[in-house]
Amino acid sequence: MISRRHLLAALPAISAGTVRAFAAPGNLLRVGFQKGEPILLVTKRNRSLEALLNPLGIEVQWTEFQFGPPMLEAMRVNAVDLGAVGDTPPVFAQAAHGDLLYVAVQRSGGQAILLPPESTLRTLHDLKGKKVAFGRGSAAHNLTIAALEKAGLTYADIQPIYLGPADAGAAFERGAIDAWTIWDSYYALFETRPGVRVLAKWTEITEQNGFFMASRAYVEANAPVTAKIVGEFTRVAAWARAHRSEVAAMVTKETGMSLEVVQRAVDRAPFQVLPMDDAIARSQQIIANRFRSLGLIPADINVSNQVWRTST
Repeated sequence: MISRRHLLAALPAISAGTVRAFAAPGNLLRVGFQKGEPILLVTKRNRSLEALLNPLGIEVQWTEFQFGPPMLEAMRVNAVDLGAVGDTPPVFAQAAHGDLLYVAVQRSGGQAILLPPESTLRTLHDLKGKKVAFGRGSAAHNLTIAALEKAGLTYADIQPIYLGPADAGAAFERGAIDAWTIWDSYYALFETRPGVRVLAKWTEITEQNGFFMASRAYVEANAPVTAKIVGEFTRVAAWARAHRSEVAAMVTKETGMSLEVVQRAVDRAPFQVLPMDDAIARSQQIIANRFRSLGLIPADINVSNQVWRTST
């Protein structure tokens, strides 16, 4: 697995020539995936991309990431061609001059702000002055800020603790943080543990989307193939909606989590993949503007410039 730490350490030494050397040849598709992400997991286990692309002479290579930001960091340096992430990693990647494209939207669900046992917090406003953990540049980062806005608080009103899911889970268990914003399947894993409470679900805070992202270089060199890939993800999502028990069994086998935990996560997943459109781009621009206004990204960005439309 490619870690964010290793990639960031390598970035200063990467020249433009080296980046070009990383680029995959036309007979290779390098897919980044997160182990608990159902659509790509089903696609990987069923080898449906291989069935689609191998007859065209294209090999599929899979690389696992713990969450979205390091995946898009890998994509930014042309070590990965395509992957699925939440709503916030693309904003940070674009602000870091990643030449990436939104190629499809995936309706999302299954995020919450969790409280550890014995917490006395009752409302979102009670987060004031508290240590709130989430992955920097992740979808949980955006959900946290949206929750603060809903409560009439600012980002300066909390102590943000930037941790990936594994480290945040450990901090949560030992009581080192006051709240944890996290997505499924981690949300499903922790929500029923003794004493753990849900302060707020995503449905009480803001609508969320995920995205299939790809490097512009890959898409422009392989537009017909990209369209076929998006079509396959759309088909897999429709299958998953109608076969939730089978999806849960696959995720359980892949992650080692209990079937009960995974089934909860799978049951609340929308499983819907759609083409990008202007409305989705505008909603994503709101997120980009939110992070820019807080000084959390270094430059203004234009989401619509990064949207791939199959008709163009």
